[in-house]
Amino acid sequence: MDDLLSLRQSFLDEISAVSEIAELQQLKVRYTGRKGLITGRLKALSTVPPEEKPAFGRAVNELRDFVEQSIEDTETELRKVEKQKRLLSEKIDITLPGRPLKAGNIHPLNRILDEIKDIFVFLGFNIEEGPEIELDYYNFEALNIPKHHPARDMQDTFYITDDVVLRTHTSPVQVRVMEKKRPPLRIIAPGKVYRCDADISHTPMFHQVEGLLVDDDISFSDLKGVIELFIHSFFGKDTPVRFRPSYFPFTEPSAEVDIGCIFCRGKGCRICKKTGWLEVMGCGMVNPRVFEMSGYGPDEFSGFAFGMGVERLTMLKYSIDDIRLFYENDLRFLMQF
Repeated sequence: MDDLLSLRQSFLDEISAVSEIAELQQLKVRYTGRKGLITGRLKALSTVPPEEKPAFGRAVNELRDFVEQSIEDTETELRKVEKQKRLLSEKIDITLPGRPLKAGNIHPLNRILDEIKDIFVFLGFNIEEGPEIELDYYNFEALNIPKHHPARDMQDTFYITDDVVLRTHTSPVQVRVMEKKRPPLRIIAPGKVYRCDADISHTPMFHQVEGLLVDDDISFSDLKGVIELFIHSFFGKDTPVRFRPSYFPFTEPSAEVDIGCIFCRGKGCRICKKTGWLEVMGCGMVNPRVFEMSGYGPDEFSGFAFGMGVERLTMLKYSIDDIRLFYENDLRFLMQF
């Protein structure tokens, strides 16, 4: 019995010095484990005289219960202390001023694209969309650009297969619409297009807006009226406009549209290469061959088409000299708009 009293005192001395859960676990093994001190006393019960066994066994069990309860209580206290330390280490000073969240802006390309859409919707045009992964037929052949035609060299194309491409313009949308609908048609087709080109004025992916108007007795003067109205709405009513003869396989006659340089006001500068004019879009009367490919009689209707690059118009509108700035996600650039 003196041995059990001494063992109890030793346990009390050791547990009072415990400061961590790991130390407590070691102490538990030392006293109540399979080879622990108290377990050893229970195994020694067979060597105790018969008349002393009941009292000795009872005393050992009481000591074991005391040790287990003490270890459990101590573990609870230690876990409370650890939790308190963790809470103190993770404490947030709510008296500090908060970090403000910066509000996002509309990307300059989306801003200009919305402005273009608004102008043409006001003029009565509907917005149409089409696939960005396009069949060669719609991207080229239906637009009077058959296979091996030299005009294909005008566009550096991403080919997925021999008959599937990433569209090089949004003009295929015009063909798809004409296949499904009869005139009068008045649509614009904004969207992403792709070409193998990259420098300060070209990117492999960019945005275009194509337009199409088909009805009875549509003339080139109608085309000029719509284009001039758009340019005056977009750049200002005093912006000079001129039409230069050009070539596109899907329009005939075709023209390039120039505006008076908005930087030098026509005096000649580095941007306009001393000409006083800036090119902004292409246009023309729809080629009868395109009407035939779309199921229209070549003499049944007339119409015009036009196309513009959203990046180019944005660069002119905001005096930006490098197209790559639109896609670098530099907040110092984007927050200006």
